[in-house]
Amino acid sequence: MTKKRKHQEDFQKVKLKVGKKKPKLENATDTTFKTRAIQIPEQLKEDGVLPTQNRKLNIKDLLSQMHHYSPGVKHNALVGLKDLLSQYPFVIDAHLSNIISEVAAVFTDKDSGVRGAAVHLLQFLASKIKAEQIAPFFPLVSAHLSSAMTHISEGIQEDSLKVLDILLEAYPALLTDRSIILLKNFVELISHQQLSKRLKSREKLSWMLSVNPNRRVTSQHWRLNVLTRLKKFLQAVVEGSREIEDEGLQEQKDNPHSVRNPVCISWKAHANNQQHVQLFGNGGLRPKINSSFRLRSLASVIDSAEKGLSSAENLKSFIEIIIPLLIECWIEASPAQSAPILGNLLESESQQLMQQVLNIIHLLWKLTKRHDETYKMELWLRMNYLVDFKHYFMRHFPYSIQETAKHKKKDSCKGNKYCIGSSNSVDHLLLNLTLCDIMVSLASTATLQMDSSWLDMIRKFVTDTLQDGSKLNSKQVNRLLGVTWRLMQIQQNKVATEPLIKAVYTLYQQRNLLFPVRTLLLKFFSRVYQKEDLRSQRTRSRSKVLSRWLAGLPQQLALLGLKNPELSKQLIDIIHSAASRSNKELLQSLQATAARIYDPLEGALVLLPAEAQRRLVQLVYFLPCLPTSLLACLSRCCIMGRMSSELAATLIGILHMRSSFAGWKCQVQDNSVNDVDYFSFLFSTLIGFSRKELTDLQGIRGKPHISQTQLSPVRLYLTDLDQFLHHWAVTEMICHSLSTVSSQSQCFDILQTGICKYLVGLVVIPDSTAGSVLCAINKLLDQACILSETLNKFLASCCYSLLYFLLTIDKEDAEHLQKRDMLWGCCISALALLPRLLRLMLQSLQVSRICREELPVVAQLLRLLMQHGQLRSHMITNEFLVQQIIKDIMMLKSGEVQEQWLTDLHYCFNIYLASHPQGPVPINAVY
Repeated sequence: MTKKRKHQEDFQKVKLKVGKKKPKLENATDTTFKTRAIQIPEQLKEDGVLPTQNRKLNIKDLLSQMHHYSPGVKHNALVGLKDLLSQYPFVIDAHLSNIISEVAAVFTDKDSGVRGAAVHLLQFLASKIKAEQIAPFFPLVSAHLSSAMTHISEGIQEDSLKVLDILLEAYPALLTDRSIILLKNFVELISHQQLSKRLKSREKLSWMLSVNPNRRVTSQHWRLNVLTRLKKFLQAVVEGSREIEDEGLQEQKDNPHSVRNPVCISWKAHANNQQHVQLFGNGGLRPKINSSFRLRSLASVIDSAEKGLSSAENLKSFIEIIIPLLIECWIEASPAQSAPILGNLLESESQQLMQQVLNIIHLLWKLTKRHDETYKMELWLRMNYLVDFKHYFMRHFPYSIQETAKHKKKDSCKGNKYCIGSSNSVDHLLLNLTLCDIMVSLASTATLQMDSSWLDMIRKFVTDTLQDGSKLNSKQVNRLLGVTWRLMQIQQNKVATEPLIKAVYTLYQQRNLLFPVRTLLLKFFSRVYQKEDLRSQRTRSRSKVLSRWLAGLPQQLALLGLKNPELSKQLIDIIHSAASRSNKELLQSLQATAARIYDPLEGALVLLPAEAQRRLVQLVYFLPCLPTSLLACLSRCCIMGRMSSELAATLIGILHMRSSFAGWKCQVQDNSVNDVDYFSFLFSTLIGFSRKELTDLQGIRGKPHISQTQLSPVRLYLTDLDQFLHHWAVTEMICHSLSTVSSQSQCFDILQTGICKYLVGLVVIPDSTAGSVLCAINKLLDQACILSETLNKFLASCCYSLLYFLLTIDKEDAEHLQKRDMLWGCCISALALLPRLLRLMLQSLQVSRICREELPVVAQLLRLLMQHGQLRSHMITNEFLVQQIIKDIMMLKSGEVQEQWLTDLHYCFNIYLASHPQGPVPINAVY
């Protein structure tokens, strides 16, 4: 009983009362806590702005998944990244560094799907990122590419070529900066190093082709893939080098007559200090300094590895490695050495491999021409590789392509994806031409006798190809003409060169040649002609084929016209070059075709662009004779406005230099421009309209084309502004040419006779023609000139008609307002120079014959004439006439309220005439 009580005392139960809180235990844990928000607005704002793709992943999420161990996650990340960047292109610029580094890192991923997605993403990025943007990160990309190309996995190597294709297409200049490393990678893709037993003492490593049976493709096909990329890479290197000149049809460095852009000088602008002509010593070329010392360029300080193939040592080293490998590839692909097949037939894949081998060698040969000591480099190439090339390359020359059997059924290839179709797409001709180009570059005039055997083979092949009549593309023709030119340089006697030129001319005569092909042929013939012209100055031995070609150029130009402006321009340049050298055959042909070339309706002069027109105008200077019919065509060309006024002025100046009035101290060419024909040309161009056009204008009546007044028998045909300005500019040049004639009185009599014969009696005259006639009269008039009464009356009528037209122009008529200053000036000058003209015009102002609407115009004209300082003395002389006209006007206006214009007329008469002020007052007429 006692123990139970003690137990209850130790563990007494607390009795809880209703409504009371349970007391806290002594060992109870306090679970209350307080929180406070952390403010990071910038980070929250950035996360909210970052765009996401359809899986709600932003750029950071996708880039982080690129490091995942699962290939599926990485593949989805690459696909999602492409979708995100295609939807939001601005993300590329913001995260370019991270994107490039992450994408380049998966070039060597083990999974082929991930690598394929990376290639597609890189293709997309290459179209969005400029070279300037990716340049800082390109060393990283190039390093990953090199790692992929030298990877032990065959799949990674194959995909690295796809990456290389993308970079070569988008960033060739950046890729070629690391040429030495990448070239070594190319070599390692198809070969491996082996210590040669014969060279073991020198510890020199040699390279030999490798065979990998684990690849999905054959060894030959793999080498073809690699060599194709190597060719593209070397092509980028060649194109990036500005110092290399394309062989084909470009001018050689040693040719002093290479085409240069001429400097167009306007002597008028130069005389007025508006054009500065900069002169250069040595014709603008580098002066040749004969010195044994040479300054070291800054590029020589750079490490040879960084200079790449621009270093002669690096180029030689690479040639020594790659050429033996290429020869081995050639041996594998070439026809059987033991039993040659008839026609040297090749399978398609073998031919492609051989083509790439030759393309690579051809590009390497181009790179050797970049260095200063080109002759030494060519000698080194000949000494090391000519024997092998003759033995392996020329043994089965020329090569052709094996075609598929024609007797097989068409359905035999169906269902077989490995069946090889027709090989028409394979260019076997280009293979042979590339081989010819490589071989002829190793020959020279000094080695002609030693190389005669294989040079004859090449010469025969080239001649047969040119003459067989087949359609050739521009690439084939360029290579073909390059070989032809080299053969002509090796053997420069006429016996050897004439058959080659004749063969090229046979190709030139083919119809429907492509424009690039025709252009190449023209450049070739032009180059041959220039070379022969230099030689013929000493030997006087010209090629008959070249003479025939030159004689046909003007006819081709006349037929071509606007069908092909670029080709017409090239023809004109060649014709101009030969004409400036006084080629007899060309000048005769040009003379016979000139009427068609300079036809004002369908001739090349009016159809071609401005630059071609300028060259055609210059050709007029070289024409042996300028007959009447040709001058009539040239006059119409100047008038019609289908060439610029500046060019028309140039043509007029050229004809003036060909005339007997140019002031030559030496005797000019006989009968080049007849004096009568020359004045007929000037007068016809001055009038600006043909006789038929003037006759047609006589039937036009009323506004808006005609301006007429009852006080003048001459009505004005209002020309449009462009035609007027063109005619006015031509008129200034005509007046200048007329003013240079020594006998001004005789020149004026000729002009007066022409005006009286062709213009006097016409009712409607163009405003530009009336102004041009007055300008010519003002220019030629002197004290010895006597005007006939008929001409005086005609000019007086023209003056009043022009002045009436100027005073009645609406202020809103902006087109005709621009004629005002020019026409007003020529009328006032004529009235000031010829007092008789002013008197006849005042006598014609019989206001009783006009309507009341014309009275304010007559009053305004009188007021302006009285205010003009140059006419003050003449108006005082004719004071009685002026006073009589004013009285007649007052008679017509009697009984009416005097208007302001009549008050102004009275005021001017009283101020300027009635008071007879002494001396002219310089008051300008304002109309």
